[in-house]
Parts: sequence; C-alpha cells; structure tokens
Amino acid sequence: MIIIAPLAAAAQRRTGKPMGPARPPAVQKAREIGSPAVVMDETLSVLRDRPSFFATPVQRMRRGRTVRILSVAEADGVKFYRVAAPPNNTGWVQSDALFGKFRSGDDERLARLVQASSGFDQIELAKSFFELYPESTFRAPLLLLYGDLLEEAAAKLSKDATSRLDRREMAATGAPLHSYYLNFVMLDRYRKLGVVFLFDPAARAYHYDGASWKQIVAKFPAAAEAVEARKRLESLKQKMSKP
Repeated sequence: MIIIAPLAAAAQRRTGKPMGPARPPAVQKAREIGSPAVVMDETLSVLRDRPSFFATPVQRMRRGRTVRILSVAEADGVKFYRVAAPPNNTGWVQSDALFGKFRSGDDERLARLVQASSGFDQIELAKSFFELYPESTFRAPLLLLYGDLLEEAAAKLSKDATSRLDRREMAATGAPLHSYYLNFVMLDRYRKLGVVFLFDPAARAYHYDGASWKQIVAKFPAAAEAVEARKRLESLKQKMSKP
C-alpha cells in the first residue's frame, strides 16, 4: 500500500444555509480556460446545461473522456467548468470530476483517488495516472501498487479460467492447453490496457509480467520502491522457472 503525505487542510466553506437553486453565478475568467482535461471521477461527471446541481443533466460522462475548458463559474459551493465534450456536446461539469496539467496538485489528487478505489476501477485509474503524469513524484509508489494489483488479479484469473474452461472441449480439439488459457475471455479488458500476463502451464496459473516493477528499477533505481520491485521480479523469475 502506498502512503501519500496528507494534503494541506482544505479551506472551510460556509454552511448553515439550506441548499437550493441560487441566482445565476457570474462567469469568471481563469487560467484554466482553453486547457484540455480528462474525466476521472465518474461519480461527479454529470454534464449540465447550467452551472448548478439543480440544472438539467445533459449526460454523465465516462472515465477517460477528454474535454476542453471554455469558462469557469462558482455555484452551489463548488466550482463548475463549462466544457466542450466532443463530438457535439457542451455543458457544465463540477471541476472536481476533471484532472489535467492545468491545475497544480491534480497528480496527488488522482493518486489519492487511485488509492481509495478498488477492483478493476483501481487498475484503470492507475493506468490513466501514468498517462497523465509521467513525471509525477507519486509515479514510483503507484507503479509498485499497480504491479501488486495485477499480480492479485492474475491469481483470481487463474481460478476463474480453471473453473470456466471446459476440459472435455480442450481435450477434444487437440489444441495446446496454454492456448486456451492465453485466449481466456477475461484477459481481454487487461489487454486493452496493455497488460501482459504470463502463463505457467504446470501450475495452470497466470502471473503479471512485471513491467511496472521493471520500470521502477530502470527509472527510480535509488528509490525505496526499487528495493521492493527487485524482490517482486526475483519472485516472478522463480515462479516461472519451476518445472
């Protein structure tokens, strides 16, 4: 588990008044205007026709969608961005749903979101972090976490494949055992992320190929994470060399 230094305490917002439709907010000029941004937090990614939680929803944008910021407004206690969302939508979205290089601290914010997530969402978010922030100081700990998550996924995939693949069908076709495992349908979504799983036919088990651990050793050789990455790579070597 990675440990990220606590963020500075957030500025307190005024409370005590009932939340409800407010007067139209004044649109501000801001340095974010014209910048690209990527949707990461789908819980907050509702595109609306006005900058308000009470405005008509246009759509909920999916993770990974790239938008361009057109203007900024404050309303209902948060900041909204008016965005162009290709191919043909525009609208207002809560700024916290978006991440990019236009705003300092977004890499730490996304690192925290990765850490707080679970399941395949966590893997997808980590992959997006690497694409958005190649020079971030949080890259090494997230690479270590990413590899561990994928090795855990490999163990689960091994069980799923063994229980779901029909042994009679495999025996009937004469195709090699490993070809069934390496064509297993549940690998598809990992392949779309560029993830490679190795297969140990003796144990009928997948293993993550260790690409993220290798990257740590190559790019961050003096980091504490490099020590752990080398241990994992040595363990992988031993697992794959067993007869």
